[in-house]
Amino acid sequence: MAYQSVIGLEIHVELKTKSKMFCSCLNEPNERHPNVNICPICMGHPGVLPVINKEAVRKVIKTGLSLNCQIQEFSKFDRKNYFYPDLPKGYQISQYDKPFCKNGFLKIGKEKIKIRRVHLEEDTGRLLHPEGTDYSLVDFNRAGIPLMELVTEPDISLAKEARKFAQELQLILKYIEVSDANMEKGQLRVEVNVSLKKPKSKLLGTKVEIKNLNSFKSVERAIDYEIERQSELLNEGKEVIQETRGWHEAKGKTVSQRKKEEAHDYRYFPEPDLPPLIFSKEEINEIKLEIPELPQDKRKRLSSEYKLNEGSLEFFVQNRELGDYFERVVSELGSRLPENKLNTLIKLATNYLITDLQGLLKGGKVSNEGFLITPENFAEFINLIDRGEISSKIAKIVLNLMFEKGSDPSQIIEEKGLSQITDDEEVLIVVRKVISNNQKAVSDFKKGKKNAFQFLVGQVMAQAKGRVKPEVAHKILEKELGV
Repeated sequence: MAYQSVIGLEIHVELKTKSKMFCSCLNEPNERHPNVNICPICMGHPGVLPVINKEAVRKVIKTGLSLNCQIQEFSKFDRKNYFYPDLPKGYQISQYDKPFCKNGFLKIGKEKIKIRRVHLEEDTGRLLHPEGTDYSLVDFNRAGIPLMELVTEPDISLAKEARKFAQELQLILKYIEVSDANMEKGQLRVEVNVSLKKPKSKLLGTKVEIKNLNSFKSVERAIDYEIERQSELLNEGKEVIQETRGWHEAKGKTVSQRKKEEAHDYRYFPEPDLPPLIFSKEEINEIKLEIPELPQDKRKRLSSEYKLNEGSLEFFVQNRELGDYFERVVSELGSRLPENKLNTLIKLATNYLITDLQGLLKGGKVSNEGFLITPENFAEFINLIDRGEISSKIAKIVLNLMFEKGSDPSQIIEEKGLSQITDDEEVLIVVRKVISNNQKAVSDFKKGKKNAFQFLVGQVMAQAKGRVKPEVAHKILEKELGV
C-alpha cells in the first residue's frame, strides 16, 4: 500500500553575536582549544544570574519578520529541565508557550510552508568520543551560545521540498546577517519529523524524529530512507514506534537512539531569573527597517530588470556579493544604450562573471579588500570584447592581469602589446610563415582534407598569440592557398 508522507522540520541556528546568550563569554565558533570561553554563568555555578543578550533577541525578531511571522509583544523565557552530560546547568533556558515569533511562512516554489514558531534558547556543550577509547570528553565552549530554533508545521510531503526549505532558510539567514549558518561547523542543524498516513485520511501516523543531519544531502536521504522504512513496517502489519533516531551517513540509514520525550517530560516553568520581554510596535518596526532585499524579492527584480536565464539568476542570488557586483558593472555599461545592445553586454558580462571571474576567486568574495577589479574596469573590459578589440583568448590573459594588479584593461593591453592585429599586411606575414612551416598540412588540404585547413587556421591564431580574429585569418589563408 502507498502512504502519504507528512514531514515537519526543526532547525537550530547558532546566532552571530560577540558574546553568549546570558553572559559575556566570547561566542567564537572557530575556537579549537576546549573550555576556554567559559565562566561561572554559562557553567551554571550556584548563585550566578543570567543577563539577556539584547542583540540575540533582535536577530530572532529580524528572522521572524523576514519569514512573515507575527511578533509577540509579550514574551518570556522558560526552564527546560533534562539531564545530559554537555548541559552544565542540568536545565536549558529556552522558550515554551510565549516565543518571540509565530505563525509565519516561507514559499518554496508554489508551496507555502507554514512556520509554527521561532524562539530563542541557549546551546549545549559538545561531546567528543575519541576513537578506540571507552570514555567521552566535554567541551563547554559552545554551551550558552545564542541558539535560535525554527519549527515548521507538518506541511512538507517530499524530501526534496524539505531540502529546498532548509537551503532557502540558510540563504535568508545569510542575507539578513543573523548567522553564518555553516552546516559543517554546526551553525545550522536540521532535525526532521516524519510520519506516514493513508491517502486522504486526516489521521496522522506515529511521528519519528531524525537527528544528526549535518548536510542538505543528508536531510533528503534520511527522509527518503525513513519513508521507506516506515512503509515496510506498516505493510508488514507492524507498528511504527515514536522515537528519536540518528542518521548514519556511511550506512545511509537511520538508527534508533531513544524514546521520544513529550513536553511534560521537560517540566517547563517560567525562568525565575529573567524578566518577561515586552516589545512596542515602534521597536519592531525599527528592526524591520534593517531587513535588506530578501532572496525571493531579488529573484523577481533581477529577472525583470536584466532578463537573466534561470541558472544565471540563481547564481547571482546564491552569491550575493557577486550579484551586487554584477549590478554595479551593468550600471557602468551604460543605461542609455539601446535595449538590444545593453542585453548583449549584460549577457557577455554575466558569462565572464560566472565562469572566468568566479574561477579566479576560488571561493573568495568580490567585497574583500583583496579584490582589485573595479566595476568601471570590468565594464570597460566587457566593452573591449564586444567591440572586437581583444579576442576571447586575449580576454582571459587581460582578466588574469586585472585580477592580480587591478589595472585598467586598456592599459594592460597597451603595455603587453595585446591589441588585435587589424592590418591585413601584418596578418599576411603570419599566414605565409605558417604555410612555409607546415607544408604537409598544405599538401593534405590540397588533396581534399578539410581538417588540414582548420589546423592551419589554428596555427595562424597560435602564431599571432590570439591577436587575429579567426574570420580574418580564415579569409587571408584561403586567398594565399588559392581557394
